[in-house]
Amino acid sequence: QVQLVESGGGLVQAGGSLRLSCAASGSIFSINAMGWYRQAPGKQRELVATITSGGSTNYADSVKGRFTISRDNVKNTVYLQMNSLKPEDTAVYYCYARNVRIWWGQGTQVTVSS
Repeated sequence: QVQLVESGGGLVQAGGSLRLSCAASGSIFSINAMGWYRQAPGKQRELVATITSGGSTNYADSVKGRFTISRDNVKNTVYLQMNSLKPEDTAVYYCYARNVRIWWGQGTQVTVSS
C-alpha cells in the first residue's frame, strides 16, 4: 500500500504562484513514477506532470514553461511548482504514485482568480 498526503493548494490571483507537495509513505520502494493530475468542474481528469524514478519529467502542453515537477528522495516528497497561474488552471489537483497500480491522494483545490 502507498499513502499520499497533499498540501499547498489555495486561492491565488492570476499571474501568481503556488507550490503543491505530495508526501508518500508505505510501500514506496516499488514506486516507479509520481506526478499530478487535475480535474476542473465538468471536465475529465487530465495529466499535468510526471516524474519517474529515473528523474525523467513530462508535462501537459498547457503547463509547459510554467510548472515544474521535482522530488526529494530523502523526504519521499514530490513537488509541483506552479508559476504564472491562469484562471484555467483552477481545478482539484491529485497526486498519484504508480507501481503495480495507481495510488491517489485526496486532492487539493487550486483556485486562480482573474
